[in-house]
Parts: sequence; structure tokens; C-alpha cells
Amino acid sequence: MINKLKIVMASDHVGYPMKKALQEYMQVLGHEVDDIGAHDAARAEYPIYGRLAADKLAKGDYDRAVLICGTGFGISLAANSVHGVRCVNCTDPFTAYMSRLHNNANAIAFGARVIAPELVKTLLETWLSTEFEGGRHADRVDMLMDMNRCPEAGAYTASLNS
Repeated sequence: MINKLKIVMASDHVGYPMKKALQEYMQVLGHEVDDIGAHDAARAEYPIYGRLAADKLAKGDYDRAVLICGTGFGISLAANSVHGVRCVNCTDPFTAYMSRLHNNANAIAFGARVIAPELVKTLLETWLSTEFEGGRHADRVDMLMDMNRCPEAGAYTASLNS
């Protein structure tokens, strides 16, 4: 059974059709879903929408974020620029599962030009239903968050020597 979550969704124009289908799917699963754009297939910039969703997620307004662009890479990079966001670009069930189990990923990105819609539903359901294992993995996630607080090249590794 999947816990009911509050989810923010965003996409660029390429991801728009897939986003609409996934929004309906997640609502059928019982989740509260907010679509913050793009709202049609007109050109839209993935960095803007990825960042908007990540900002809302990091502020605590949502439990998870689901992001879609052509490949999933660009929008995931935008999301990962926000401290506290751990976005995985996902193409297979094992990655969906492990990104939650070991990495506590709170955002997932899909490539609308890369993955078939039915596979995306499987990946999404796996990701939404997998709980973070914690333990030694929590220490590693904490390290990632510490690294994210030191964006200058070399700053984190230098702090290890002090």
C-alpha cells in the first residue's frame, strides 16, 4: 500500500503530455497532485520549471516532486541545484527502487522521449511506494546534503582535512 503523498509536478513542453497522464494516474492512486506547469505544449524552459518545483519541495510544501522533460536530464539538473532536493533521472525499475531505498530521493525525473508511458507508470509506482531504509544510508544522504551546502569546487573535501 502506498502512503498518500502531496506531489508537485512540472515539465517543459516536451514532457507536457506525459505529465498530464501521470497526474491522472497519481490521483487515481490517491495522491494530492499540483501541476505547476508547463500548462500546454507551447515552448517552455525545463530549467525554470525544474527549479520552481524543487524550490517548493525544498520549502516543505510537498512530499515529492515528479519532473518531465525530453530526456529527464536537464530538468533533474535544475532540481538538483536546490539544497535538500535529491532528484534521480530514472529509466528502470531497479533505479526507481534503490533511489528511494538507499538515497531517499525526493524527486524523480523522466524523459518523455526516452521511456514508454506504461513503463513510466511502473517506475513511478515503485518509487512512490518504496520507503527510505535509513541506517548507514542516512549517513550517506547527510554527506550529500553537506556537500550541497559547499557549492564551491574543493570546499567540501577541504573541510574533511580540517
